[in-house]
Amino acid sequence: MSEIQIALLGIAALFLLLLLSMPVGFAMTLVGLVGFAVVVNPHAALAVLAADYYDVFSSYGLTVIPLFVFMGQVAFHTGISKKLFAAANAWLGWLRGGLAMATVGACAAFGAICGSGPATAATMASVALPEMKRRKYHPGFAAGTVAAAGGIGMMIPPSVVFIVYGIMTEQSIGKMFVAGIIPGILVSLLFVAAIALMCRRRPALAPASPRATWRERIKSLGGVTEILLLFALVMGGMFAGWFTPTEAAAVGAAGSVAIAAIARKCTIKMLATALMETLRTSCMVLVIVAGASVFGHFLQITNLPTGIATWLAGLPLPPVGIMAAILVFYMIAGAFLDALALVLLTIPIFHPVILKLGYDPVWFGVMIVLVTQMGVISPPVGVNVYVVGGMDRSIPLQSVFKGAIPYLVALVAATILLMLFPTLATYLPSAVH
Repeated sequence: MSEIQIALLGIAALFLLLLLSMPVGFAMTLVGLVGFAVVVNPHAALAVLAADYYDVFSSYGLTVIPLFVFMGQVAFHTGISKKLFAAANAWLGWLRGGLAMATVGACAAFGAICGSGPATAATMASVALPEMKRRKYHPGFAAGTVAAAGGIGMMIPPSVVFIVYGIMTEQSIGKMFVAGIIPGILVSLLFVAAIALMCRRRPALAPASPRATWRERIKSLGGVTEILLLFALVMGGMFAGWFTPTEAAAVGAAGSVAIAAIARKCTIKMLATALMETLRTSCMVLVIVAGASVFGHFLQITNLPTGIATWLAGLPLPPVGIMAAILVFYMIAGAFLDALALVLLTIPIFHPVILKLGYDPVWFGVMIVLVTQMGVISPPVGVNVYVVGGMDRSIPLQSVFKGAIPYLVALVAATILLMLFPTLATYLPSAVH
């Protein structure tokens, strides 16, 4: 059996383990370990396993992940998510579908301190879903909106996927963060447009709500100042050169604790809960990263990534055709794999291809995050759909998936726009640089 055949067998085994519900990180570790042992020898495989896990869990660069996760957890337990939704509702709630639009805006704002799509979806499901149901919104439409809007947290900086992509491709994490700002706003606006169109065609989806007074609207902005200050401190300080992304994460974590203390919500119980959630999420992410590293080394020694890159680059297609094929692959694979795991598995394969084709790696990172956003609301995996469905079990999962379909159309539109106008992702990074 050739090395390429062993690699393909390993990929098939990985998908089988994932279908059997083995955790992604452990599945990649097991397949990578066994595959490396078969191709080289068991002693070398164990050495690679130890080195990869040690490198990941002792990596200074990856400390941004637990720090940003902790910042989001403290902000959530302080009640910032409720204030964000209340402010968005005061300004948009009077429109038909206004609560859904407010949910999109609140998810985008909360994503600026969270960095995780599923975490944003879970947070907003607990805040926005009960309110939309109380206002007689269609349950499937309401739940689908929360699931789709939660994915915006993957694009708005600081994003965990951007952090991992930047480290893997040796791109500036700061540049990756700023590259996601305009596409994140674009996706949010397209979601709002989708809501407006849906509610115009089917008014029963979202009954109109009472209009807030101007006094109530101005007062609601007070709840947004905390998030704006925190975002300005973290992102502004990083772009001003005051501190590195890792230091920015530490400043953000300290800032969120300071905000909680000023609001008199910084209790021992709250900090313990935030730390436990941070530990659980960070360990999950780091095990996936370490497992992907082991699996990547296995693929590397089989020369499969190099072979695929050479084959793709040599196809009788223009570069835009090859790029379109890669993006379609991500759209399909994202429906079966977790976004972070998909990025970790495929970047070693496709990154050399896009460099050979002359594409900007920062733009490519934004495109990957955009198309993997589709995966978090696409069947059968659709992690955000399962998160929202778990928050409110009275809504059938098929209704949540159905409610999220129009937002898939909006994401496809955003993908086409970024393909046609790549400066939407590259202008801000070049201007800041």
